[in-house]
Formats: sequence, structure tokens, C-alpha cells
Amino acid sequence: MNKRWTISKINEFVEKNSDSTLLSTEFNGFSQKLFFKCSCGNNFDKTFTKFKNNNQRKCDVCQPPKTSR
Repeated sequence: MNKRWTISKINEFVEKNSDSTLLSTEFNGFSQKLFFKCSCGNNFDKTFTKFKNNNQRKCDVCQPPKTSR
């Protein structure tokens, strides 16, 4: 069964699964970048797919990007 994500469901997911806070108020699709506030206070943007599936739930200062192979 395909789950339809809404901005309220995404906000609920963010609150339960990370220390970050969702700042975006609209969700128009998985390619859209959403804005978050990290627990350290920095703002960052990620697509919800990366946030959800790749565990990229912090800013680049707290969780630096992985080096490419």
C-alpha cells in the first residue's frame, strides 16, 4: 500500500525520528527540498527522501556529507 505523505505527516515523522525541526509549510513532491532546523541551531535543506531513507537528519556541520568513492 502506497503511503501518501502530507506536510503534517512529514512533520510528525521528523518529530518522532530526529532532533531536527521541520520549517517548511508545504510539500509538493519528493524532489522538493524541505527546510529544517538542526538541534545545533543551523538551518539546512534536504529532500524528504534523503532525510527519511538515508538518515541525513542533521545539518552538514553535525553530520558532514559522506566522501564520494
